[in-house]
Amino acid sequence: MGEHEIRTANAKPAAVFLDRDGVLNAAVVRDGRPYPPAAVAEFVLLPGVVEACEKLRAAGYRLVVVTNQPDVGRGTQTRAEVDAMHARLRALAPGIDRVEVCFHGGTDFGQPCDCRKPAPGMVLAAARALDIDLAKSWLVGDRWRDIDCGHAAGCRTIFIDYGYAEKLRQPPDFCVHSLSEAAQIVLENRR
Repeated sequence: MGEHEIRTANAKPAAVFLDRDGVLNAAVVRDGRPYPPAAVAEFVLLPGVVEACEKLRAAGYRLVVVTNQPDVGRGTQTRAEVDAMHARLRALAPGIDRVEVCFHGGTDFGQPCDCRKPAPGMVLAAARALDIDLAKSWLVGDRWRDIDCGHAAGCRTIFIDYGYAEKLRQPPDFCVHSLSEAAQIVLENRR
């Protein structure tokens, strides 16, 4: 049993599932809607992200990034550029255990799938791979798709509210303004 896992005898570890753009790194906001950075040179972590991740890891949580990157499936972004961003993310925040990515363009682009949030496919795949207890886990995101995904996977949810021009479809368990605040809520509300 590793020192970084929340476990009791024969219990599974808990995780914090993290959306990428707007949670870990700065999103590009146009017309009130967030978009991913176009290149690794634009990939910048938000203030407090490294410290928040370190606190969560120290408390025994597994950290899993779950991110929709539909621009790859739509042909407006390369998988190599997204992979380079994830390499940079892991170099800057080395406590991340896993990165799950949906590259599908979505139903409107003829690419339906069960991994693109709000579907819980990425969360469920990571939970199987890392033997995660979803009932003790959290999903932190900044869009309605993240919150709906967390609910569908059986996780508690934390919404980082940037005032985007879109509405939530389901209420989150908690609402905050940064990953630092989200980490504090996770640490104060362990099961």
